[in-house]
Amino acid sequence: MSRNRSLPSRTAARAVGGAALIAGLAGPVLAHVPYFEHRDWTQERPFEVRGEVEQSIAVYSWLAYRDDEPALDVDFYHFDLAEPAEIYIEAIVPACVGYEDFIPWFALVGPGLPPPDHPLPEVVEIPEGEGAVVVPGPLPGEPREVFYEPFGGKYYFRGQVSRQEVTQPGSYQVIFWDPYEIGGDYVAVLGDEEIWERSDVLRALIYTPLIRRDRELHIDCEPVGGIEGRLRGH
Repeated sequence: MSRNRSLPSRTAARAVGGAALIAGLAGPVLAHVPYFEHRDWTQERPFEVRGEVEQSIAVYSWLAYRDDEPALDVDFYHFDLAEPAEIYIEAIVPACVGYEDFIPWFALVGPGLPPPDHPLPEVVEIPEGEGAVVVPGPLPGEPREVFYEPFGGKYYFRGQVSRQEVTQPGSYQVIFWDPYEIGGDYVAVLGDEEIWERSDVLRALIYTPLIRRDRELHIDCEPVGGIEGRLRGH
């Protein structure tokens, strides 16, 4: 699933053509192909990355919780690799009241990786001979940068970023969970290159208006203090 780098002109044409159409929707922005979590991404039925792993996609997801119960949900994403690649992963959270201390962690699990240096959720099974790279977030209460994302028309807490070189072919998982058991809406960003097919442009045309109306969220988002006036200015 790694990109064929012998076809730069074709890839460039797809990226430029698709990005130009999306730019007409959202202005100058590094756009991700959007997906929604319409069902829970479980270990048995994960989100499948079917395109090239370098392609930048944004999966608008939710670590579920109910009332005052702890959020024990874990989301799974899966892809296969045929050759070495750099795996880009990022976690961002809508800058809404109630999400100030919601800090999802993530991990890359697969062959050729070291044993995890942080505990993983109990439901995560690491096959024999594989390992995991855990990428923790900041501690609750620590300041986090807030940035405006024109594609979705809202502010986000910037989260941790990972660029992991993987060298062994095989099956890989990316998992997201909240070790502090708060739960909430987040965006799993996988890949960092703008690569657009026709179906991706259609998907963006459908999902972008929904994101701009907060239809991907599971709460009524009240912007955190200090940014509400700036939101009205966009």
